Amino acid sequence: MNSNLYQAFASNDSINSGRRISTDVRRMKKDSLWLTIHADASNGLHNFSPALLAELRGIIDGLAKTGGAWGSAGHAVDIGYLVVKSSDPEYFSVGGDLRHFRTCITEKLRKTLHAYSTQSFELLFDWSNLLKDRMTSISLVQGRALGGGFEMALSADYIVAEEQSTFGFPEIMFGLFPCTGAMALLSRRIGVVKAERMMTSNNIYTARELFAMGLIDEICPQGSGERAVEDYIARHASRQKSYLKVQQSRIRTAPIDYIEGLQVVEDWVELAMNLSNEEKRALDMLIMMQEGGRQPRSELKAA
Repeated sequence: MNSNLYQAFASNDSINSGRRISTDVRRMKKDSLWLTIHADASNGLHNFSPALLAELRGIIDGLAKTGGAWGSAGHAVDIGYLVVKSSDPEYFSVGGDLRHFRTCITEKLRKTLHAYSTQSFELLFDWSNLLKDRMTSISLVQGRALGGGFEMALSADYIVAEEQSTFGFPEIMFGLFPCTGAMALLSRRIGVVKAERMMTSNNIYTARELFAMGLIDEICPQGSGERAVEDYIARHASRQKSYLKVQQSRIRTAPIDYIEGLQVVEDWVELAMNLSNEEKRALDMLIMMQEGGRQPRSELKAA
């Protein structure tokens, strides 16, 4: 094992011991790396905190550095499929860290908010373009996918959703909009006009509604999501070389515009720092709704 691979694997080991992400290599005809995202231990939320963004960045950079190799039981495993899921059967992700947004707005921390938003966009940009000549990404949604969580799901090449899952962009409720690539990711599948309507409607969509629209690739019964993903990998792996060529063509034909993405970040931060009092109250209400049903793990253990 060369020094570069060794260093990447050492980094992967530290990620596995982190608070939010656990990894599992499943040995099949083509090996897959499963990333399971856990709730924030401090508040019980399945959201994209700055710490979680850093963990995801470490995984993406590690895979890019090794050309898709991953350390498993001391050996280098070539990953053909990258699966992301949540540990919670009710929540894939509730999206961005709204309390962090509120703190930045209240304390006028524009640079901090800009850095968070830029990091979020660049993460999904790199995730959606990661090693497309040798790897296919899969989102497994088994609950609510809201805001940035919805965008995370959309950034994968293939989306499997259990039938009870729901999706939406609530940002318009407090005067903002999805800023982590939603327009480009939606437009790839349903076109620009429908993407705009979805981003500004504040509707909650069922998995079946999105499947009918072409936004979801596969629906399966509740509790059968992992089996559905494994079945898809088995089918895909049988003709992987052909599928990967088509996958690369899709990326070239409908790329995410990096410069446009950064402009969206600028627009989003400008709006966020100038929310009206009414919009701030709406944001506060949404924070309460997000946090209302979730207790920190320490409190759950003590109950």
